[in-house]
Amino acid sequence: MVIKVFLASLSGSTAIKKKQQDVVGFLEALKIDYAQLDIASNEDNRRWMRENVPGEKKPTNGIPLPPQIFNEEMYCGDYETFFEAKEDNTVYEFLGLTPPPGSKEAQQAENTQKLHNGSGTEEHLDDDTTKKEIVEAEQNGDAHIAELEEDDPDKKAETDAQDDIAEEEEPAEDDEESRKPAEEEEQEEGEEDREEEEQASEVL
Repeated sequence: MVIKVFLASLSGSTAIKKKQQDVVGFLEALKIDYAQLDIASNEDNRRWMRENVPGEKKPTNGIPLPPQIFNEEMYCGDYETFFEAKEDNTVYEFLGLTPPPGSKEAQQAENTQKLHNGSGTEEHLDDDTTKKEIVEAEQNGDAHIAELEEDDPDKKAETDAQDDIAEEEEPAEDDEESRKPAEEEEQEEGEEDREEEEQASEVL
């Protein structure tokens, strides 16, 4: 692909000459291959440029002024859009070219791509890491308790003793509750015996 820069070699406008020099000088500094097409001395160049500049890019009089930049048949822009691309370090994108490795534009594109890919991966990793940490913490907690019991037999014996005491205390309450009805029955039987004795004494 060849970059085409339409110029006017015989332009009497100082501003136009300066803009043309700025475009050409920058392309040469970046070592980008380009072709200069003079519209002042070649009527075909002038006609082709006017026909292929989009209507919204043309001035009110319908005649676009140089410099106008194309990539083969594709319109890139005029000096104003070129200047904006130069300020934003996006000249290769403006020209429809792939930025060479090591260029500022290539580094910017690489950093943007890494940032875009890294954010989504980092969030996914954070979710998986959190779940993994919770599971490991639970497993480590159970393992830690088991290790403490194995390392300290007295602690394990004390725990077992406490469990045995708890089991023994529960039946004790049951025994106490079972004794209460028995005592009440004995009291009732004693009262019945006393009444029978009193009745027998009255008869006698």
